[in-house]
Amino acid sequence: MRVDPRALRNCLGHFATGVTVVTCEADGAPHGATVNAFTAVSLDPPLVLVSLDRDTKACKYLDDRPFTVNVLREKQDDVALHFAGRPMTEAPAWERPSDDTLAPRLAGSLATIACAPWRSYDGGDHVLYLGEVREFEFHGGDPLVFYLGGFRHLGDVFETVPWLESADCPGLSWFRPS
Repeated sequence: MRVDPRALRNCLGHFATGVTVVTCEADGAPHGATVNAFTAVSLDPPLVLVSLDRDTKACKYLDDRPFTVNVLREKQDDVALHFAGRPMTEAPAWERPSDDTLAPRLAGSLATIACAPWRSYDGGDHVLYLGEVREFEFHGGDPLVFYLGGFRHLGDVFETVPWLESADCPGLSWFRPS
């Protein structure tokens, strides 16, 4: 059975994600791409994953280079659009990490995760890049959210955290994996 790519994309759009800009340095200049395919992978070693369309310039820039994942704030939709190909009137401000071997980051982001290259993998029409976290910081605020092809804001916070009451929560004292 052949899967219709447009129908699949519409289905996948029902999964809400945060919005990030993955940044790197190439040819002596900072570059970035808006990416919502980002996830934590491991705490030991500390690894994160980003997935980029293999036909984009940004994908070619990431090969064996440090990168920074910039988690955008809810008011940074203009920054997301800038790095998706709709340039802002005034370019976003850049910051250097404390370690000069790491990639530049965007000023004003909700969080930044600076990574050294770990591995890359074939992901069909995308390349999956794993980065080893070397430096990170986070600030208060709400993230920019992407859902059904548009930017959204978070809703109200639930009073309880469901996984803390789960029998599968590794933080519970009685939890011992077999």
